[in-house]
Amino acid sequence: MTEPVRLAKRVAALTQCSRREAEMYIEGGWVRVDGVTVEEPQFKVLEQHIEIDPHAKLEPAEPATLVLHKPAGVSLDEARALVRVESHAEDDASGVRLLKRHFARLESPLALPDAASGLLVFTQDWRVKRRLQEDFDRLEQELVVEVTGKLAPNGLALLNHGLSFDNYALPPIKVSWQNETHLRFALKRIAIEKVERMCNAVGLKVLAIKRLRIGRVPMSRLQPGQWRYLTSNDRF
Repeated sequence: MTEPVRLAKRVAALTQCSRREAEMYIEGGWVRVDGVTVEEPQFKVLEQHIEIDPHAKLEPAEPATLVLHKPAGVSLDEARALVRVESHAEDDASGVRLLKRHFARLESPLALPDAASGLLVFTQDWRVKRRLQEDFDRLEQELVVEVTGKLAPNGLALLNHGLSFDNYALPPIKVSWQNETHLRFALKRIAIEKVERMCNAVGLKVLAIKRLRIGRVPMSRLQPGQWRYLTSNDRF
């Protein structure tokens, strides 16, 4: 061989499969070139040693959905940049094989304010995106809000139900004290951006907001800046 050829062509020749099947092997992370996994079918090879994992499965790579513990003060673009191999949680129990293709075209349908921290979803799956967008009113989000100041006498009751902004009555939610400085919010149909305004209305100043859960998906033990794949049992 004197001219470089596409890796997919070499794999097709080695395995006696079609070009599309060769691409599926490569995109699935089953092919190594001189011992290094290559996921790009168009990668050019010459005389390198090509190996196909003996456990290779001929199936299309599924779109990924993952959750990140976003640190406070990090923008959406900065949070997306945190999703990389080095920040993958070691105790990820999803069983999903990590592929470079999972880091491309990630969307976050239920973003967090830059100042807030906590659970942030990234997905390549249009079904997950639609679920988070269209079912926003039915998905409960759990927050822990650090506050300071003196709560108005009926402030807790008002936070649960009774506040109105811009001639719009906020829907009932669940708010309770977690300790002397932290409130727990379990809310639906209210954007997180309104939480600070709600607290201000009852005499409290917000110091920090952290999202712990979206629907039935918790942040669990993820450390700031770490991410994990959703497991097959995770349902929003």
